[in-house]
Amino acid sequence: MFKKFDDKENVSGVNNAKSSVLRGVRASVLEQFPYIADYMDQILPKKDALKLVKCHEHIEILANSSGEPVFFKQRDGPYFPTLKLLHKFPFILPHMQVDKGAIRFVLSGANIMCPGLTSPGARMTKVDDNQIVAIMAEGKDNALAIGLTKMSTQDILDKNKGIGVDNIHYLNDGLWNMKTVK
Repeated sequence: MFKKFDDKENVSGVNNAKSSVLRGVRASVLEQFPYIADYMDQILPKKDALKLVKCHEHIEILANSSGEPVFFKQRDGPYFPTLKLLHKFPFILPHMQVDKGAIRFVLSGANIMCPGLTSPGARMTKVDDNQIVAIMAEGKDNALAIGLTKMSTQDILDKNKGIGVDNIHYLNDGLWNMKTVK
């Protein structure tokens, strides 16, 4: 989604959100990620200005008052946390760990294949399909990508073929390199 994203070319507009929009965003984010209820005032404070960044391909990025992107979504899809937010609050998403051989492919934007999730050195959390997950790497502490599962954990183990997780946002992609929003 952000492989060829450039904030100078792809951003079409930046608006300050109304308080009613901020309440709606906070409610849907809390519904989606119930584990961050205690930290919600740090992530999206009630009284601070929320910036809505409209981009091409119907991508909407939510930036906090300091201009740092914290969540994004495409069309009417779910909200995804950015990797920078995930590094601050790693418990937001369930973790899927890939083996060392898959790291360079994930960092170049490739989807995560089932054998990369079932080999020695890889670990999976029990999740359903169409679930947002953090992609961790064997021997590393921080997440290297955020993905959307194509199959449940049980299907990945049973089939062990094809794409297990779609790579949505990864280190050094366009969103990671995006400057703060003014």
